[in-house]
Amino acid sequence: MRTAVVLLALLAVGCSVGPKYQRPIVQAPPAYKESQGWKTAQPADTALRGDWWTLFGDAELNALEQQIDLSNQNLKAAEARFQQARSLIRVTQSQKYPTVTVGAGVSGNRNSATYAYASPKTSNTYGNFILPFDVSYEVDAWGRVRQTIEAARSNAQATDADLETLRLSFHAELAYDYFEMRSADAEQKLLDDTVVAYRKALELTENRFAGGVAAGAEVAQAQTQLESTITLATDVAIRRAQFEHAIAVLIGKSPAALTIAAKPLAAEPPAIPVGVPSQLLERRPDIAATERRVAEANAEVGIARTAFFPQLLLGATAGVEGQSITDWINWPSRFWSIGPSALQTVFDGGRRRATQKAAEFNYDATVATYRQTALDAFQQVEDNLVALRVLEQETQSQRTAVIAAERSVELFTNRYTGGLVTYLEVVSAQSAALDNERAMVDILRRRMDASVLLIKALGGGWDTARLPKLTS
Repeated sequence: MRTAVVLLALLAVGCSVGPKYQRPIVQAPPAYKESQGWKTAQPADTALRGDWWTLFGDAELNALEQQIDLSNQNLKAAEARFQQARSLIRVTQSQKYPTVTVGAGVSGNRNSATYAYASPKTSNTYGNFILPFDVSYEVDAWGRVRQTIEAARSNAQATDADLETLRLSFHAELAYDYFEMRSADAEQKLLDDTVVAYRKALELTENRFAGGVAAGAEVAQAQTQLESTITLATDVAIRRAQFEHAIAVLIGKSPAALTIAAKPLAAEPPAIPVGVPSQLLERRPDIAATERRVAEANAEVGIARTAFFPQLLLGATAGVEGQSITDWINWPSRFWSIGPSALQTVFDGGRRRATQKAAEFNYDATVATYRQTALDAFQQVEDNLVALRVLEQETQSQRTAVIAAERSVELFTNRYTGGLVTYLEVVSAQSAALDNERAMVDILRRRMDASVLLIKALGGGWDTARLPKLTS
């Protein structure tokens, strides 16, 4: 018996039949293709910080961003899922220890008088009082318990990374909606100012018509242009309100509870430190989540392999038993039993083999998902880098176009006042100027949006060091 117990103790710290985990290799380029010519942050920095939205220098945006973690119900749900996964680690860790149960039993019994061993000298009716303690323990000889704990730990870490991915998405969505709203404010101001200018132009044509130096068609042209611009200004208000409503929901409020005063977008996008592609594997929480699920799948392969080995159990029972409860205090009433056992499945119709194959295929799928997630992340960074670089170039040329268009309006208006051109030429110049000014607003909007999306693509200042250790 002593030899068997020692052997089981040695097996308890024995080998693990599962594959040793190694992070899958992802080939990261040495540098981003579209980063050539990209301006770096001053002073030079190597990574974003947690409250990345402060880069934009907008106090109102900062105040809104701070409310997301406190009020967003989706984040609260994700936090609860992480805590649930964390609790499941403790469930699996309990398998490392013996299970001890105790249960008192009382029964009245009567044997048959014709029972083979019945004696006429003794009573066939008796009571039975039993107080047993049972101990059961599975020896983790093949690492099933250890790998089950590792799978639970990896799943909890993946769930935490999912929470961070969701948090990053909501913060980025709020910043995106905020700059869309401010862009709508800028466009609204532009259109409102244009309506004022067009009213003055209409008055000019009406005065000239009254003086007999302009045709009625010119008045109609001025009226048409004014009314169509008023329509555009009204339509912008719809878009602006919808973005304000979206911001309210993101911070956990009903749309009716939030009103944000208009403020036209005017700030330039900040310089964003992008680092090198290999750093992205440590900065993106979605990449970390898929990598942790690869580790979980690897542990599940090991769990499936342990099914081919015998299950080793150590059991023990001890207690007291007697015909009355007072017998429990008598030393002769004690009983005990202890010993190891082994259970081996010899035939299951291929179930274990199929389970192992399913686990291996699941591992292959998670590796492919991990690598694809990394590739998608590289693309998102490249896409927004090229967007920002090209849009900055567009800004320069569009600014020149706006200045030229405004000068054209001024010249044609003066020539029309002097009777040298028709009002149709003034209308054409005004339309061109408005289109160019709206394009300028739109380019700035796209630059701010691309900045937010680039920060999101870079992980928003998160890194894998923030994953919970969850040690046993």
